[in-house]
Amino acid sequence: MSTLCLLSDDAMLDRLQRAAFGYFMETMNPRNGLIPDTSRANSPVSIAVVGFALSCYPAAVARGWIERAEAVRRSLLALRFFRDSDQSGSPAATGYKGFYYHFLDIDSGTRVWQSELSMIDSALLIAGMLTVATAFDGADAEETELRELAQALYRRVDWRWSQDDARTIYQGWKPESGYLHYGWEGYSEAIVLYALALGSPTHPISADCYAGWTSTYQWENLYDQDFLYAGPLFVHHYSQAWLDLRDVRDPFMREKQSDYFENSRRAVRVQRRYAELNPHQFVGYDRNCWGLSACDGPTDEVQGVANEQRHLFGYAARGVPYGPDDGTLSPPAVLASLPFAPQPALAALRTMLLRHPQILSQDRLATSFNASVDGGAGRPWISAGHYGLDQGIVFMMIENHRSESIWRLMRGCHPLASGLRKAGFSGGWLDAPAGGVR
Repeated sequence: MSTLCLLSDDAMLDRLQRAAFGYFMETMNPRNGLIPDTSRANSPVSIAVVGFALSCYPAAVARGWIERAEAVRRSLLALRFFRDSDQSGSPAATGYKGFYYHFLDIDSGTRVWQSELSMIDSALLIAGMLTVATAFDGADAEETELRELAQALYRRVDWRWSQDDARTIYQGWKPESGYLHYGWEGYSEAIVLYALALGSPTHPISADCYAGWTSTYQWENLYDQDFLYAGPLFVHHYSQAWLDLRDVRDPFMREKQSDYFENSRRAVRVQRRYAELNPHQFVGYDRNCWGLSACDGPTDEVQGVANEQRHLFGYAARGVPYGPDDGTLSPPAVLASLPFAPQPALAALRTMLLRHPQILSQDRLATSFNASVDGGAGRPWISAGHYGLDQGIVFMMIENHRSESIWRLMRGCHPLASGLRKAGFSGGWLDAPAGGVR
């Protein structure tokens, strides 16, 4: 049994949050501030992971886990790198039009894996830049430079180009073939992307672009829950790591008499009910063992129960109730649900740790496990190493649950607030006087 299970909720969360932050402290390239996608050998950089790292630094300073000057130094390393990076858009560049390729070499900072110029991952990176710029408001040279760099990098992004002549923002672009053949269709993690794109003082998207996206939403009734459908849990987490959307509604949610925070609470209920019903009869699913999201997983080369070959998906965005589902669950996705459903999330986490203590190493959660697949020695299959995206969302959502400090900080990020208003959001803290509560 994991010793974490013997601790109080607050003590357990403190250990998990500090260990999640440790991922960024341990893996950052000291020459350029870049952070690898995973802890596995030779992992490339994920630009979104860099955005999460930047977003975690201010709260870690407040908790005494890193000195303010060191957090600023690390942030400056990353922002200076992106300022000086190759923006030619060539196959060997770092980015184009202010956006960046999804995966970069951790030393040279150039594109790897023929990855796409990613609009959403660039937005998560920019959100991290604006987080440190909002938090570190000192008058000294370093903090002044940090704010100026963040603003310059944000202003450089040509969000209008990412829409081109389409109804919604494109999901990506490649130098070999141009825009990817799909935009944002259906509810996703892209609220923060649209808020940044609408709030841009230099290259904003057209005013009707956000409405074009929400027109593709899918409102459903599942297990007696009326909610805006998105199968994987991470969709409900990512934008709300930065944005406090309690009682803050866009035209779509006003019509449904709901909001995105409440929608995420309902998504947890749908996940729990699906796991309780367990339609595919996977091992271990129940009301306190759920969490289908984007994560690593076993592949078809792994033998399943009773040596029977199963259809396994590797890394995939698993979701409910329509799948894909191969028995793989994500403990970080459960923990990231903490602000929306504290008791169900804590109960599920404790259940997972009691049943499978091997999912935790150095107080850091593995991205996933699959109890229907034999991992050897009578253990479930467990993903090797750790993923930076998991550690970032775990840190931010624990912090929002414990103190709401990231949410409160980002209320003062004017581009995000402006972008939300241009998208038609109102209510909650958006309507409060400056410095007011939600």
